[in-house]
Amino acid sequence: MNPQPTFCPNNDCPSRGIQAQGNIKVHDSLRNRWKCTTCNKTFSGRNGTPFHHLKHNEKTVVLVLTLLAYGCPPQAVVAAFSLDERTVASWQHKAGQHCQAVHEALVEQPRETTLVQTDELRIRCQRRLVLWLAMAICSTTRLWLGGVVSPKRDKHLARKIAQKVKSCCHLGSVLVITDGWTAYREAFLRAFRSPLRLGKRGAPRLIAWSGFVLAQTVKWTEAGRVLGIRICHLSGNRKTVGVLLPSGQVLSTAYIERLNATFRQRMSCLCRRSRCLVRTESHLRAGMYLVGSVYNFCTPHKSLRLEKRSGNSRFVLRSPAMAGGLTERIWTVGELLCYHIAPPPYVAPKRRGRPKGKKPPQEAQGENKVITV
Repeated sequence: MNPQPTFCPNNDCPSRGIQAQGNIKVHDSLRNRWKCTTCNKTFSGRNGTPFHHLKHNEKTVVLVLTLLAYGCPPQAVVAAFSLDERTVASWQHKAGQHCQAVHEALVEQPRETTLVQTDELRIRCQRRLVLWLAMAICSTTRLWLGGVVSPKRDKHLARKIAQKVKSCCHLGSVLVITDGWTAYREAFLRAFRSPLRLGKRGAPRLIAWSGFVLAQTVKWTEAGRVLGIRICHLSGNRKTVGVLLPSGQVLSTAYIERLNATFRQRMSCLCRRSRCLVRTESHLRAGMYLVGSVYNFCTPHKSLRLEKRSGNSRFVLRSPAMAGGLTERIWTVGELLCYHIAPPPYVAPKRRGRPKGKKPPQEAQGENKVITV
């Protein structure tokens, strides 16, 4: 990662969001301040990161957030670093917002995603409240596609997670595997449609994707033991299932359930019997994006490693982001928190009225007239 910012964050600058233009110069190396030669504005190198306006050392903040992302209880962090509990909570909230922006900029982009699994979690909160967390994962690359937090388990929750899955997929063949919840059927069939534009007036007709398949499975149990998995609903072409499903695998939600176990291990508020209950919905969303981004970019996955023919090490470790083609190496937590997200390019506002220096036609005709006495 290059610690130097490569774009100007000023919203009124014509070079806003344009990277590697050569307009960023050093203004004060001791205070980590930079200057844009286009707008002649100075800005901090921490701008756009969780370290902005923080008086603590960056290494301490990175260590605290790393421990929180890997399941260390906040009380242990407070006792080890002699920090206030509200300070640790604010750091986690800022880091979660930053990781959410990184996730939306890098992960939630159309790419080739063929096999997706979704599931939801029921979370107990303080004051006897309940929240629902729906998440999705790409089974082939183990890439966490995102999650949605909702106070109710209804059709709106299913539609939001379906739209999030669609934002990560190209128009093509996609196999989505869910549990037997009936709201998933209507949500995914409604989301995976594209407009058919014929050049006529009015809203275009929505056509379902020809390569989309939705498979809903439930566990077959007897006397409290799981004996197998059966398909309760299948939408789409059945021949596509055999093409997209890897050999030796069956239709199941095993990968998303393993990911749920990872989130329960790294977030104490997700445990079934825990005293660390969730207080607010924003706190749960921030922790979810922090853990999910660290899982995608900073955690090597054992099932994704590649065998190495030469060298000292036998295998090449890979993260889900590397398997998905987002990065070329495993990031550290500090690099994830220091990642600068470029704003959209500058668009000059449209001028209204006549240009300056030109007179209306009536005044111009009046000047050309010759007055005779």
